[in-house]
Amino acid sequence: MISAILNYSFLQHALWAALLASIACGIMGTIIIEKKLVMMSGGIAHTAFGGIGLGYFLQIEPIIGALFFSISSALGIAAIKRNSSTNPDVLVGMFWPLGMALGILFISFTPGYPPDMTSYLFGDILTVSKSDLWFMLILDILIISAVSVFINLIGAYLFDEEFSTALGLNMRFTDYMTFVLIAITVVVIIRVIGIILILALLCVPPTIARMFTYNLKKMMMLSILLGVAFCLTGLWVSYTLQLASGAAIVIVSVLAYTLISAWQYARNRKLAQNSPM
Repeated sequence: MISAILNYSFLQHALWAALLASIACGIMGTIIIEKKLVMMSGGIAHTAFGGIGLGYFLQIEPIIGALFFSISSALGIAAIKRNSSTNPDVLVGMFWPLGMALGILFISFTPGYPPDMTSYLFGDILTVSKSDLWFMLILDILIISAVSVFINLIGAYLFDEEFSTALGLNMRFTDYMTFVLIAITVVVIIRVIGIILILALLCVPPTIARMFTYNLKKMMMLSILLGVAFCLTGLWVSYTLQLASGAAIVIVSVLAYTLISAWQYARNRKLAQNSPM
């Protein structure tokens, strides 16, 4: 496969896409896991489909539409969550199907033959273009910059939001910023793994990283490395066995989590048996 990478630009693009997607997922996935925002993130991810449909309807780049819809829904979810007593699960239950329904509606209004949505739903890392890479890079820079500048505020937000508010820290701003960054992350990884499978790449690497460290920065770095490893391994499996790339990445990720969890369970059980009573 190394010779193929040197000869084919689409494989080189795929490698860069794997790196850029892993950076976004490693950083924001750690925050999502620590703040228990997994289902909220799924709701934001699925609203992106409405933006993709709008992009086709308006004949603009679908990813631009996805970014607009994702950020709008993220701000809406954050506002409703903070200013009403609505159960967060109810918000997910409303926004998740709403985004998909709007996407289907916009696509049905689009003149001509309906576009192929497979790569947006399930991902296809081998179709990532150079313009996609530049767009992903810009969004990655936004994520890295925001988290680097506000890392202490984010740490307080994750540790104890109510206590941090009592101390005078601006948790409202941090909450909105976190949701917007989640929306941006979703758009970064849509072309790599697809809307349907996004949660796997957001959740699995930081969950594994959490088994080895509780330090926030170390978790983010380890999650990035794990994301790169899973994406590259999934890409190799996809290229070798002619499988869908998004599905291959997810299967590799979940298999790795299962094996590491089993190893950790066996190690802890052995340590418990050997420890003095």
